[in-house]
Amino acid sequence: MKLKALSLAALLAMASAASAEVKIALDGKPDLVQSGSYNWAYAFGNALKEAGMDVREMPRGSVGNEAEKFDQISTGLLEVSLSDVRAVAQVDPFIYGVRLPYIFDDTAHMDRALAAGNVFDRLNQTLAKQDALVVALVPIGPSSGVITTTAAVRKPADMADLRMRALDDAQISMYQAWGSTGTIVPWGEVPAGLQTGVIDGYLNSPFVPVMFGQTDFVKNFSDAGVIIPMRAVIFSKAWYDGLSDTERAAVDAAVAAGNAANRAWLAEASVSGLTALEEKGVTVQRLTAEERAVFREASKPVYDSGLMPSEDVKVWTDLSDSNR
Repeated sequence: MKLKALSLAALLAMASAASAEVKIALDGKPDLVQSGSYNWAYAFGNALKEAGMDVREMPRGSVGNEAEKFDQISTGLLEVSLSDVRAVAQVDPFIYGVRLPYIFDDTAHMDRALAAGNVFDRLNQTLAKQDALVVALVPIGPSSGVITTTAAVRKPADMADLRMRALDDAQISMYQAWGSTGTIVPWGEVPAGLQTGVIDGYLNSPFVPVMFGQTDFVKNFSDAGVIIPMRAVIFSKAWYDGLSDTERAAVDAAVAAGNAANRAWLAEASVSGLTALEEKGVTVQRLTAEERAVFREASKPVYDSGLMPSEDVKVWTDLSDSNR
């Protein structure tokens, strides 16, 4: 009995110590110049420190892959994670609406739609079963464009002979709608794929080729503004629910601080991301509104491809249209 009591006391002490420190699992390098998600994490962490909390940033990969991070969130071993949106989608696919091409004009439009639709409340009803909460969607950079090794792209027809790296089946469907082809390639294999010609390009934010040192072989960026690349900020529900009212208010204020810092950074990055590419010798195709409209129109079949239930697609398109 004494041994059991001691063990219980030790576990309680460990739990108390763990809850005293807020661990934030990062999704990339701690770079305030090029990383939108780190701007969020930095401002969030500083706000918590100012409120008297201990904060520790966990480097990317130090607490495992996406699935392992989510498991640790669910068990309360990790308090905060900047995660791939797919981590949330595995529990509630409704979140995939944020990845429909051209669903949002910009981040301000996205924020209005999320608020009007009480999207976080809806997602968290499902996530609560996994002891997790999503509290923010954080753009990691400006809207994604078409990144290629050879072809300069100004219209879907320019991609007819390109094989593009796809993140998942949703992107393959989009490339097909544009008259191109896609193949799923893990991110770690992308540089080799680009250099060997296995793939001709991929879709991402303009900062990505610079951040990952790809500008020796990436030569073109088309500012098509297709999708806002983002991370989901996930909390441990057990940790959040266990906070005092004062602590919870401080955490909520820190989320707001992170959102504000991220959006302020994004406004500048939308310009500097393109000039950073040009400084590295990458040609930037700045598309007109009319040229983007061609891509937007060509993307419409993706909405009816069966990748999301039709009723969910309607919810997202209605939110988009009513908050534009």
